[in-house]
Amino acid sequence: MTYALWVLQVLLGLLFMFAGGSKLVMPIEEMTKEVAMPGWFLRGIGVCELLGGLGLILPGLFRIRTGLTPLAAAGLVIIMIGATVVTVMYMGVGMGLVPFIVGVLAAFVAYGRWRVAPLPSARP
Repeated sequence: MTYALWVLQVLLGLLFMFAGGSKLVMPIEEMTKEVAMPGWFLRGIGVCELLGGLGLILPGLFRIRTGLTPLAAAGLVIIMIGATVVTVMYMGVGMGLVPFIVGVLAAFVAYGRWRVAPLPSARP
């Protein structure tokens, strides 16, 4: 189970770092073209996605504050709930499955790292 969680953490971490980084470098006009949301809000979501992606990988990699990994995953679940709702509103149910599945996978990581296979912390 630990290996499955690690693979999922790395893949989700890379996905969220890419998505968050894209929202930070993309021009606001281009981001708000398809979705009627303020640019500052989308930039804030980008920061949260970038930090959440780092939170999925770095604590376990360095074995420092490993309790942050399930918290990062839970925060990303909240973001993906919003992304699912917005995607269904603007693009339909079929496209809404993508953020829904990503959210379910993040929930699996959150539960797995809280209850099933918590990450070990470094011992001083």
